[in-house]
Amino acid sequence: MIKGFLTVLLLTFFMLSHASSALAALKFHGFIEGSGSIRPGDELTENHGYNLYEGRFQLKTTYYPSLLEDYSSEVVFKGEIVGDGYDGEVRAELREMYIALSPLDSLDVRVGRQVLTWGLGDLLFINDLFPKDHVSFFIGRDQEYLKLPSDALRMSFFFDKLSADVVVLPLFTPSITPSGERISVYDPFYGSIRGEAIEWHFDEPENGELAARLYGNFSGTELAAYFFNGFYKEPKGIKDPSVPLFDYPRLNVYGASLRTTVIGGIISLEGGYYFSVDDSAGTDNYIENSMVKALIAYERDLGGDLGVSVQYYIESMMDFDEYKAALEPGSKVRDENRGIVTVRITKLALSQTLRLSLFAFLSPTDNDSYLRPTASYDLNDKVKITFGANIFSGKDDHTDFGQLRGNDNLYLRVRYSF
Repeated sequence: MIKGFLTVLLLTFFMLSHASSALAALKFHGFIEGSGSIRPGDELTENHGYNLYEGRFQLKTTYYPSLLEDYSSEVVFKGEIVGDGYDGEVRAELREMYIALSPLDSLDVRVGRQVLTWGLGDLLFINDLFPKDHVSFFIGRDQEYLKLPSDALRMSFFFDKLSADVVVLPLFTPSITPSGERISVYDPFYGSIRGEAIEWHFDEPENGELAARLYGNFSGTELAAYFFNGFYKEPKGIKDPSVPLFDYPRLNVYGASLRTTVIGGIISLEGGYYFSVDDSAGTDNYIENSMVKALIAYERDLGGDLGVSVQYYIESMMDFDEYKAALEPGSKVRDENRGIVTVRITKLALSQTLRLSLFAFLSPTDNDSYLRPTASYDLNDKVKITFGANIFSGKDDHTDFGQLRGNDNLYLRVRYSF
Protein backbone atom coordinates (compact mmCIF):
# COMPACT_ATOMS: atom_id res chain seq x y z
CA MET A 1 0.00 0.00 0.00
CA ILE A 2 1.47 3.36 -1.02
CA LYS A 3 1.29 6.06 1.61
CA GLY A 4 -0.78 9.02 0.55
CA PHE A 5 -2.77 7.18 -2.12
CA LEU A 6 -5.99 8.88 -1.07
CA THR A 7 -4.35 12.25 -1.52
CA VAL A 8 -3.15 11.33 -5.01
CA LEU A 9 -6.62 10.19 -6.04
CA LEU A 10 -8.21 13.37 -4.75
CA LEU A 11 -5.61 15.56 -6.40
CA THR A 12 -6.32 13.84 -9.72
CA PHE A 13 -10.06 14.33 -9.25
CA PHE A 14 -9.51 17.95 -8.33
CA MET A 15 -7.52 18.64 -11.50
CA LEU A 16 -9.78 16.80 -13.92
CA SER A 17 -13.18 17.93 -12.67
CA HIS A 18 -14.06 20.80 -15.06
CA ALA A 19 -10.51 22.02 -14.60
CA SER A 20 -9.90 25.06 -16.77
CA SER A 21 -12.75 27.47 -16.02
CA ALA A 22 -13.35 26.27 -12.47
CA LEU A 23 -9.73 26.53 -11.38
CA ALA A 24 -9.49 30.01 -12.80
CA ALA A 25 -12.35 31.07 -10.52
CA LEU A 26 -10.77 29.74 -7.34
CA LYS A 27 -10.03 32.22 -4.58
CA PHE A 28 -6.94 31.49 -2.54
CA HIS A 29 -6.29 32.59 1.02
CA GLY A 30 -3.35 31.98 3.26
CA PHE A 31 -0.42 33.58 5.03
CA ILE A 32 3.30 34.20 5.03
CA GLU A 33 4.99 33.64 8.38
CA GLY A 34 8.49 33.97 9.73
CA SER A 35 9.42 32.39 13.05
CA GLY A 36 12.49 31.92 15.18
CA SER A 37 13.55 30.98 18.68
CA ILE A 38 16.32 31.41 21.21
CA ARG A 39 17.21 28.34 23.22
CA PRO A 40 19.55 29.02 26.15
CA GLY A 41 19.56 25.38 27.24
CA ASP A 42 21.85 22.36 26.91
CA GLU A 43 24.27 21.59 24.10
CA LEU A 44 23.01 18.11 23.29
CA THR A 45 21.21 18.85 20.01
CA GLU A 46 22.73 19.79 16.67
CA ASN A 47 21.82 23.50 16.84
CA HIS A 48 21.76 24.07 20.56
CA GLY A 49 21.22 27.85 20.29
CA TYR A 50 17.77 27.50 18.68
CA ASN A 51 15.27 24.88 17.54
CA LEU A 52 12.97 27.04 15.36
CA TYR A 53 14.11 29.16 12.41
CA GLU A 54 11.80 28.97 9.43
CA GLY A 55 9.64 30.72 6.85
CA ARG A 56 6.22 29.34 6.00
CA PHE A 57 3.90 30.07 3.05
CA GLN A 58 0.37 28.63 3.17
CA LEU A 59 -2.35 28.57 0.52
CA LYS A 60 -5.88 27.30 1.02
CA THR A 61 -8.97 27.22 -1.15
CA THR A 62 -12.31 25.48 -1.60
CA TYR A 63 -13.61 24.19 -4.91
CA TYR A 64 -17.26 23.26 -5.56
CA PRO A 65 -17.47 20.59 -8.33
CA SER A 66 -20.41 21.23 -10.61
CA LEU A 67 -20.73 17.51 -11.33
CA LEU A 68 -21.64 16.90 -7.66
CA GLU A 69 -23.54 20.06 -6.83
CA ASP A 70 -26.65 18.02 -5.94
CA TYR A 71 -24.66 16.50 -3.05
CA SER A 72 -23.44 19.80 -1.51
CA SER A 73 -19.92 18.75 -2.40
CA GLU A 74 -16.69 20.65 -1.94
CA VAL A 75 -13.00 19.97 -2.35
CA VAL A 76 -10.80 21.60 0.29
CA PHE A 77 -7.10 22.22 -0.21
CA LYS A 78 -4.53 23.56 2.25
CA GLY A 79 -0.85 23.30 1.40
CA GLU A 80 2.38 24.88 2.57
CA ILE A 81 5.96 25.49 1.51
CA VAL A 82 8.37 25.62 4.44
CA GLY A 83 11.94 26.88 4.39
CA ASP A 84 13.46 25.27 7.47
CA GLY A 85 16.66 26.95 8.60
CA TYR A 86 17.27 24.35 11.30
CA ASP A 87 17.98 21.49 8.91
CA GLY A 88 18.54 23.58 5.76
CA GLU A 89 15.60 22.05 3.86
CA VAL A 90 12.77 23.42 1.76
CA ARG A 91 9.77 21.12 1.80
CA ALA A 92 6.15 21.04 0.67
CA GLU A 93 3.52 19.97 3.20
CA LEU A 94 -0.05 18.99 2.38
CA ARG A 95 -2.20 19.84 5.40
CA GLU A 96 -5.61 19.18 3.84
CA MET A 97 -6.86 17.74 0.57
CA TYR A 98 -10.28 16.13 0.83
CA ILE A 99 -13.67 15.98 -0.80
CA ALA A 100 -16.77 16.44 1.35
CA LEU A 101 -20.28 15.62 0.20
CA SER A 102 -23.74 14.76 1.51
CA PRO A 103 -25.17 11.82 -0.45
CA LEU A 104 -28.12 11.64 2.00
CA ASP A 105 -29.82 14.16 4.29
CA SER A 106 -28.61 12.08 7.24
CA LEU A 107 -25.07 11.41 5.99
CA ASP A 108 -21.97 13.54 5.42
CA VAL A 109 -18.85 11.98 3.94
CA ARG A 110 -15.31 13.36 3.91
CA VAL A 111 -12.48 11.45 2.25
CA GLY A 112 -8.83 12.43 1.85
CA ARG A 113 -6.17 14.16 3.92
CA GLN A 114 -7.79 15.93 6.87
CA VAL A 115 -7.14 16.99 10.46
CA LEU A 116 -9.26 14.92 12.86
CA THR A 117 -10.06 15.68 16.47
CA TRP A 118 -12.65 15.09 19.17
CA GLY A 119 -12.87 14.85 22.95
CA LEU A 120 -13.15 17.53 25.63
CA GLY A 121 -9.64 17.92 27.08
CA ASP A 122 -7.74 21.18 26.63
CA LEU A 123 -4.29 20.02 25.42
CA LEU A 124 -4.93 16.75 27.27
CA PHE A 125 -6.10 13.94 25.03
CA ILE A 126 -7.88 10.79 26.14
CA ASN A 127 -10.27 9.71 23.38
CA ASP A 128 -8.58 11.78 20.67
CA LEU A 129 -6.26 9.07 19.31
CA PHE A 130 -5.40 10.94 16.13
CA PRO A 131 -1.73 11.81 15.47
CA LYS A 132 -0.02 14.82 17.09
CA ASP A 133 3.20 16.71 16.44
CA HIS A 134 4.61 17.21 19.93
CA VAL A 135 7.88 18.59 18.58
CA SER A 136 6.08 21.50 16.87
CA PHE A 137 4.22 22.13 20.11
CA PHE A 138 7.40 22.27 22.20
CA ILE A 139 9.46 24.52 19.90
CA GLY A 140 6.96 27.34 19.37
CA ARG A 141 5.08 26.72 16.13
CA ASP A 142 1.43 27.79 16.04
CA GLN A 143 -0.81 25.49 18.06
CA GLU A 144 -2.53 24.50 14.80
CA TYR A 145 0.48 22.30 14.05
CA LEU A 146 0.00 20.17 17.14
CA LYS A 147 -2.60 18.23 15.12
CA LEU A 148 -1.18 16.18 12.26
CA PRO A 149 -3.32 15.39 9.21
CA SER A 150 -4.44 11.84 8.43
CA ASP A 151 -5.52 10.12 5.20
CA ALA A 152 -8.98 8.98 6.19
CA LEU A 153 -12.60 8.32 5.35
CA ARG A 154 -14.95 10.06 7.79
CA MET A 155 -18.69 9.35 7.76
CA SER A 156 -21.06 11.40 9.92
CA PHE A 157 -24.57 10.08 10.54
CA PHE A 158 -27.36 12.26 11.92
CA PHE A 159 -30.43 10.89 13.70
CA ASP A 160 -33.24 12.47 15.73
CA LYS A 161 -31.42 12.71 19.05
CA LEU A 162 -28.04 11.19 18.35
CA SER A 163 -25.25 11.61 15.83
CA ALA A 164 -22.35 9.32 15.02
CA ASP A 165 -18.94 9.63 13.42
CA VAL A 166 -17.05 6.68 11.96
CA VAL A 167 -13.46 7.22 10.82
CA VAL A 168 -11.55 4.65 8.78
CA LEU A 169 -7.79 5.22 8.63
CA PRO A 170 -6.25 2.79 6.10
CA LEU A 171 -2.74 4.16 6.70
CA PHE A 172 -1.16 4.32 10.14
CA THR A 173 0.22 7.78 10.95
CA PRO A 174 2.33 8.02 14.13
CA SER A 175 2.67 11.08 16.31
CA ILE A 176 5.93 13.01 16.05
CA THR A 177 7.67 12.74 19.41
CA PRO A 178 11.03 14.14 20.61
CA SER A 179 13.89 11.84 19.69
CA GLY A 180 16.99 13.94 20.28
CA GLU A 181 17.15 15.94 17.05
CA ARG A 182 15.62 19.32 17.91
CA ILE A 183 14.78 18.39 21.47
CA SER A 184 16.90 16.40 23.93
CA VAL A 185 15.08 13.66 25.85
CA TYR A 186 15.66 10.84 28.29
CA ASP A 187 17.24 7.78 26.70
CA PRO A 188 16.21 4.69 28.71
CA PHE A 189 19.01 2.63 27.17
CA TYR A 190 21.67 4.97 28.58
CA GLY A 191 19.79 6.15 31.67
CA SER A 192 20.41 9.83 30.89
CA ILE A 193 19.18 12.78 28.83
CA ARG A 194 20.70 12.79 25.35
CA GLY A 195 20.36 14.70 22.09
CA GLU A 196 21.61 14.11 18.56
CA ALA A 197 23.69 11.11 19.71
CA ILE A 198 20.47 9.09 20.11
CA GLU A 199 20.11 6.37 17.47
CA TRP A 200 16.59 5.05 17.92
CA HIS A 201 14.78 3.17 15.16
CA PHE A 202 11.02 2.79 14.69
CA ASP A 203 8.98 -0.01 13.14
CA GLU A 204 5.58 1.29 12.02
CA PRO A 205 2.58 -1.03 11.61
CA GLU A 206 1.15 -1.58 8.14
CA ASN A 207 -2.46 -2.15 9.18
CA GLY A 208 -5.16 0.51 9.37
CA GLU A 209 -7.24 1.85 12.25
CA LEU A 210 -10.87 2.56 13.13
CA ALA A 211 -12.32 5.27 15.37
CA ALA A 212 -15.96 5.97 16.22
CA ARG A 213 -17.98 8.43 18.28
CA LEU A 214 -21.67 8.46 19.27
CA TYR A 215 -22.88 11.77 20.71
CA GLY A 216 -25.92 13.90 21.47
CA ASN A 217 -27.26 16.83 23.48
CA PHE A 218 -29.87 16.09 26.13
CA SER A 219 -31.42 19.11 27.88
CA GLY A 220 -28.19 21.09 27.57
CA THR A 221 -25.89 18.23 28.56
CA GLU A 222 -23.52 16.90 25.91
CA LEU A 223 -22.86 13.17 26.10
CA ALA A 224 -20.53 11.08 23.97
CA ALA A 225 -19.17 7.54 23.75
CA TYR A 226 -15.96 6.65 21.92
CA PHE A 227 -14.24 3.60 20.48
CA PHE A 228 -10.80 3.17 18.93
CA ASN A 229 -9.16 0.10 17.41
CA GLY A 230 -5.62 0.59 16.22
CA PHE A 231 -2.18 1.29 17.65
CA TYR A 232 -0.48 3.54 20.15
CA LYS A 233 0.44 6.75 18.35
CA GLU A 234 3.69 7.00 20.30
CA PRO A 235 6.34 4.24 20.31
CA LYS A 236 5.18 2.50 23.48
CA GLY A 237 6.87 -0.82 22.71
CA ILE A 238 10.47 -1.98 22.40
CA LYS A 239 10.74 -4.59 19.67
CA ASP A 240 14.49 -5.12 19.91
CA PRO A 241 16.46 -3.46 22.74
CA SER A 242 19.79 -4.29 21.12
CA VAL A 243 19.20 -2.00 18.10
CA PRO A 244 17.33 -0.22 19.82
CA LEU A 245 14.11 -0.68 17.83
CA PHE A 246 10.78 0.74 19.02
CA ASP A 247 7.34 -0.17 17.71
CA TYR A 248 3.70 0.81 18.13
CA PRO A 249 1.72 -1.90 19.99
CA ARG A 250 -1.92 -2.63 19.29
CA LEU A 251 -4.43 -0.61 21.30
CA ASN A 252 -8.18 -0.59 21.93
CA VAL A 253 -9.79 2.36 23.72
CA TYR A 254 -13.30 2.58 25.16
CA GLY A 255 -14.34 6.00 26.44
CA ALA A 256 -17.07 8.47 27.31
CA SER A 257 -17.45 12.19 28.02
CA LEU A 258 -19.94 14.66 29.47
CA ARG A 259 -20.17 18.45 29.33
CA THR A 260 -22.74 20.69 31.00
CA THR A 261 -23.15 24.09 32.64
CA VAL A 262 -22.79 24.49 36.40
CA ILE A 263 -22.13 27.39 38.82
CA GLY A 264 -21.90 29.93 36.04
CA GLY A 265 -19.35 27.94 34.06
CA ILE A 266 -18.86 24.75 32.09
CA ILE A 267 -17.79 21.44 33.60
CA SER A 268 -16.40 18.60 31.52
CA LEU A 269 -15.73 14.96 32.37
CA GLU A 270 -13.92 12.51 30.13
CA GLY A 271 -12.55 9.02 30.63
CA GLY A 272 -11.12 6.13 28.69
CA TYR A 273 -9.94 2.55 29.22
CA TYR A 274 -6.73 1.85 27.28
CA PHE A 275 -6.52 -1.89 26.63
CA SER A 276 -2.97 -2.84 25.59
CA VAL A 277 -3.79 -5.74 23.26
CA ASP A 278 -0.23 -7.04 22.98
CA ASP A 279 0.28 -7.06 26.77
CA SER A 280 -3.13 -7.86 28.18
CA ALA A 281 -1.65 -9.44 31.33
CA GLY A 282 0.83 -6.61 32.00
CA THR A 283 3.79 -8.99 32.20
CA ASP A 284 5.82 -7.77 29.22
CA ASN A 285 8.09 -4.95 30.39
CA TYR A 286 8.78 -3.96 26.76
CA ILE A 287 5.14 -3.02 26.07
CA GLU A 288 2.95 -0.37 27.67
CA ASN A 289 0.48 -1.67 30.27
CA SER A 290 -3.26 -1.14 30.03
CA MET A 291 -4.49 2.03 31.74
CA VAL A 292 -7.51 3.97 32.88
CA LYS A 293 -7.38 7.70 32.08
CA ALA A 294 -9.78 10.41 33.26
CA LEU A 295 -10.07 14.16 33.55
CA ILE A 296 -12.38 16.75 35.06
CA ALA A 297 -12.35 20.35 33.83
CA TYR A 298 -14.04 23.60 34.75
CA GLU A 299 -13.96 26.80 32.69
CA ARG A 300 -15.53 30.17 33.34
CA ASP A 301 -15.65 33.65 31.85
CA LEU A 302 -14.93 36.06 34.70
CA GLY A 303 -15.91 39.16 32.75
CA GLY A 304 -13.72 41.97 31.55
CA ASP A 305 -12.37 39.71 28.76
CA LEU A 306 -10.80 37.43 31.36
CA GLY A 307 -11.25 33.67 31.22
CA VAL A 308 -9.96 30.86 33.43
CA SER A 309 -10.03 27.09 33.08
CA VAL A 310 -8.70 24.32 35.32
CA GLN A 311 -8.27 20.59 34.62
CA TYR A 312 -7.27 17.61 36.70
CA TYR A 313 -6.07 14.58 34.78
CA ILE A 314 -5.15 11.17 36.16
CA GLU A 315 -3.96 7.94 34.64
CA SER A 316 -3.81 4.67 36.55
CA MET A 317 -1.75 1.71 35.38
CA MET A 318 -3.43 -1.68 35.38
CA ASP A 319 -1.59 -4.84 36.53
CA PHE A 320 0.97 -2.73 38.40
CA ASP A 321 2.35 -5.63 40.44
CA GLU A 322 2.95 -7.63 37.26
CA TYR A 323 4.67 -4.59 35.73
CA LYS A 324 7.08 -4.27 38.68
CA ALA A 325 7.81 -8.00 38.71
CA ALA A 326 8.75 -7.92 35.00
CA LEU A 327 11.18 -4.99 35.31
CA GLU A 328 14.85 -5.65 34.84
CA PRO A 329 17.16 -4.82 37.78
CA GLY A 330 18.08 -1.14 37.88
CA SER A 331 15.17 0.01 35.71
CA LYS A 332 13.25 3.17 36.59
CA VAL A 333 9.93 2.33 38.26
CA ARG A 334 6.98 4.40 37.10
CA ASP A 335 4.22 5.45 39.48
CA GLU A 336 1.05 3.41 39.48
CA ASN A 337 -0.98 6.64 39.37
CA ARG A 338 0.07 9.83 37.63
CA GLY A 339 -1.74 13.15 37.95
CA ILE A 340 -1.55 16.47 36.11
CA VAL A 341 -3.20 19.78 36.95
CA THR A 342 -3.53 22.38 34.20
CA VAL A 343 -4.49 26.04 34.46
CA ARG A 344 -5.27 28.33 31.53
CA ILE A 345 -5.65 32.09 32.06
CA THR A 346 -6.57 34.29 29.10
CA LYS A 347 -6.91 38.07 29.02
CA LEU A 348 -7.94 40.24 26.05
CA ALA A 349 -6.99 43.92 25.98
CA LEU A 350 -6.67 46.94 23.66
CA SER A 351 -10.07 46.35 22.04
CA GLN A 352 -9.27 42.61 21.91
CA THR A 353 -6.24 43.13 19.65
CA LEU A 354 -3.89 41.98 22.42
CA ARG A 355 -4.25 38.44 23.76
CA LEU A 356 -2.29 37.38 26.85
CA SER A 357 -2.33 33.75 27.86
CA LEU A 358 -0.68 31.38 30.30
CA PHE A 359 -1.11 27.63 30.13
CA ALA A 360 0.53 25.62 32.91
CA PHE A 361 0.97 21.85 33.24
CA LEU A 362 1.81 20.83 36.83
CA SER A 363 2.30 17.23 37.91
CA PRO A 364 2.28 16.64 41.69
CA THR A 365 3.14 12.97 41.20
CA ASP A 366 6.07 13.45 38.80
CA ASN A 367 7.28 16.66 40.45
CA ASP A 368 7.62 18.36 37.08
CA SER A 369 5.95 21.19 35.16
CA TYR A 370 5.60 22.88 31.77
CA LEU A 371 4.68 26.56 31.32
CA ARG A 372 3.45 28.15 28.07
CA PRO A 373 3.12 31.95 28.37
CA THR A 374 2.12 33.72 25.12
CA ALA A 375 1.28 37.22 23.97
CA SER A 376 -0.17 37.94 20.54
CA TYR A 377 -0.98 41.33 19.03
CA ASP A 378 -3.02 42.08 15.91
CA LEU A 379 -1.16 45.00 14.39
CA ASN A 380 -3.97 45.28 11.83
CA ASP A 381 -6.34 42.94 9.99
CA LYS A 382 -3.45 41.26 8.19
CA VAL A 383 -0.41 41.31 10.48
CA LYS A 384 -0.18 39.34 13.74
CA ILE A 385 2.83 39.19 16.06
CA THR A 386 3.17 36.37 18.60
CA PHE A 387 5.77 36.10 21.34
CA GLY A 388 5.95 33.17 23.72
CA ALA A 389 8.01 30.71 25.69
CA ASN A 390 8.23 27.02 26.55
CA ILE A 391 9.60 26.45 30.04
CA PHE A 392 10.19 22.96 31.47
CA SER A 393 11.24 21.84 34.94
CA GLY A 394 11.41 18.62 36.90
CA LYS A 395 13.21 16.71 39.59
CA ASP A 396 13.85 13.49 37.64
CA ASP A 397 15.34 12.90 34.21
CA HIS A 398 12.82 10.26 33.15
CA THR A 399 9.48 12.08 33.73
CA ASP A 400 7.55 13.62 30.83
CA PHE A 401 8.49 17.24 31.51
CA GLY A 402 11.59 16.67 33.63
CA GLN A 403 13.39 15.11 30.66
CA LEU A 404 12.76 18.31 28.64
CA ARG A 405 14.20 20.79 31.10
CA GLY A 406 17.19 21.60 28.86
CA ASN A 407 14.87 22.67 26.05
CA ASP A 408 13.51 26.00 27.34
CA ASN A 409 13.01 28.46 24.49
CA LEU A 410 11.73 31.92 23.65
CA TYR A 411 10.10 32.30 20.24
CA LEU A 412 8.73 35.01 17.95
CA ARG A 413 6.34 34.61 15.02
CA VAL A 414 5.21 37.30 12.56
CA ARG A 415 2.34 36.38 10.23
CA TYR A 416 0.91 38.27 7.25
CA SER A 417 -2.48 36.91 6.17
CA PHE A 418 -4.14 37.49 2.81
